[in-house]
Parts: sequence; structure tokens; C-alpha cells
Amino acid sequence: MVMALAGIKVLDLSRLAPGPHCSMLLADFGADVTLVEAVPGSSAKLGGSGGMRRREAADHAAAYNALGRGKKSIALNLKEDAAKAVFYEMVKSADVVIEGFRPGVVKRLGVDYDTLAKINPRIICCSISGFGQTGPYSNLVGHDINYISVGGALGVTGRPGQAPAIPVNLVADFAGGGLTAAFAICVAIIAREKTGRGQNVDIGMSDGVLSLMTSAFSGYFGGGSVIRPGATLLNGAAPFYNTYECSDGRWFSIGSIESHFWAALCTVIGTEDLLPKQFNQDEWPATIERFKGIFKQKTADEWMAIMSQHDICAAPSSKWRTWSPTSTTSPAAWSSRWTRPLARSSRSASVPS
Repeated sequence: MVMALAGIKVLDLSRLAPGPHCSMLLADFGADVTLVEAVPGSSAKLGGSGGMRRREAADHAAAYNALGRGKKSIALNLKEDAAKAVFYEMVKSADVVIEGFRPGVVKRLGVDYDTLAKINPRIICCSISGFGQTGPYSNLVGHDINYISVGGALGVTGRPGQAPAIPVNLVADFAGGGLTAAFAICVAIIAREKTGRGQNVDIGMSDGVLSLMTSAFSGYFGGGSVIRPGATLLNGAAPFYNTYECSDGRWFSIGSIESHFWAALCTVIGTEDLLPKQFNQDEWPATIERFKGIFKQKTADEWMAIMSQHDICAAPSSKWRTWSPTSTTSPAAWSSRWTRPLARSSRSASVPS
């Protein structure tokens, strides 16, 4: 099978999650990705050689780092002219360069788009940063929690009167950053077929989060509907789109929005009297409390065994220590074989074809 990005060469200068996630996605679809890593000790932030135990731990972590799958690597200190010459030679045959430094760093290193485009006019450079390369926030430091704050996602999480619920760094780093960057790069590759030239792609993770909030903001500008934490249909106010603790301490999610799903749910759990009250918001708090008592009567697996026999939108929250592929898990999400490597290899496991 010919992969969609076969023949596309990517040089990845990034260090933290968004860039490696982006290049991982490109590699999954056939791109030839080379990580251009820093030489140990070349940066105060990366530290020196450390002890043997630290190096062994780093090798072990690298071997199981899924973001590094399907990639080759080379270590270059781009502050040195000889290393920069090697990188320039690689750029001549490359299609894409990804970087995640602070704005201005690639210019100082001499690996910015304007410089690389003189070597290879077809090169596509993608910069991934928190707030973009320009603007009043461009030089501010931050992490996922800060980007989702600015982008609006953090403010709609949690329960009424409580602090926002802090998600794992999925929304900005991976969705607003890595996934958005991969999409933008693919668009730039298509554009290059029409123009014959590459381009500079500027990905601000806070902008990516803002894009993910498009539907929410459309509701506000179109009808004045404000999403408040735990106060709307899709973020915790409705009993039919909520989570409930089971007898084993696990949580069970219900997403029976449509009337036929709601009818099936009520029939199965014995609450047929609630059928005409689904969208009566005055009834929601009491219904939620009633559902809490019902779901406490069985384990999450027991509820799933029951719900899966009916047309109900329901699923248990996965437990990491017992998480394994199931018949409903996409095969592409799992490696066909897991091994315990003793040391880091030039290529780590990719998804099965």
C-alpha cells in the first residue's frame, strides 16, 4: 500500500509535545521524518551527561515514547558552523522543517524560513508556539494550561461555583498544536503543487484552541448563549449527558441526547416516568441525583454489559492499569507487537499497516 505522504521528507527541530506529535502523525502516513536533536550538554536546559542511572532511565523512556515512532534521528549543535552546514545539506532535499522554539530563535540560529528558502525554495517551515510569532503575547512563556485559558477552553470546564477542571495537556498541545500543525503542513504541501514554492506556517496553540471553540463562539454571537462551567447541556448540566460513579468506584458516561437514546436509557434503568421530562431543565438536578443512586448499584462493567445490548450512548471510563485493546478499538491505534528494547533504536515501533 502506498502511503499518502510517502516521499515527503521532514526535519523536526522541535523538543516538546506539540512538534513531535505533529511529525508523528506525518510519519504515520508515510513521511520520512528525521529528528534533529540537541547534543547533550549543548543547552543548559537539557543538562549535562548525568549519571548512569539517569541515562538508563532516559533510554528506557525514549524506547517507549510513542511520539518518536517511525522516525530517525541525528544530534546537531546548530550553534556550531559545521553542524549548521550538515543541516543545510539536509534541507536541500527536504520538504518540511518543524520547529517549536520561542519566536526569534531560529533566526538567531540561521535556520529560519527566509534563510532555508534560499537553499531550497520548495521548503515548508512550520513554527509551533504558544501565542504565534507576532502579537503582544508572542514572547510570553506558557504551557497548555495557559493556552487553553487564552483560547477559551479552560473557562467552560468544571462544575458551577468550582475551579475549572484542568485537563491533561491534550487540548492545546496535541489538538490546537500538533494536530493543527500537521493539517496546515498537508495544506501547504498541496499549495506547493500549485505555486511551486514552499511557505512559512505559523501555528499558535492558543489560536488552535480558539478554532476548536468555533461552535461555542458561534452560539454566543448568534444567539447570546454563554457556556458556563457545568451549566449547559454538553458540559454537565443535563442528566442524559453526564458521568456517574458506579459501585466499584469507576465512572460511567451517558450521552443519550436524542429522544430515542433517552427512551432506551430510561427503559433499561427503570425510569420511564422521566421520558416526557428530558428537556425540562427544572427537573435536571433531581434527575441527576436519582441517576447517581441508580448507577451506584452496579459496577461499570456490569452497566456496560447491560447498556451494550440496547441502543444507548454509554461507556465506562477506562482504567489505565487494565486498559487493553478491545473489539471496538481501532487496530491502527495499537502496535501489532510490543517488545521491551534494551536501548534506544534509530527507529521505534510504528503503527501496523
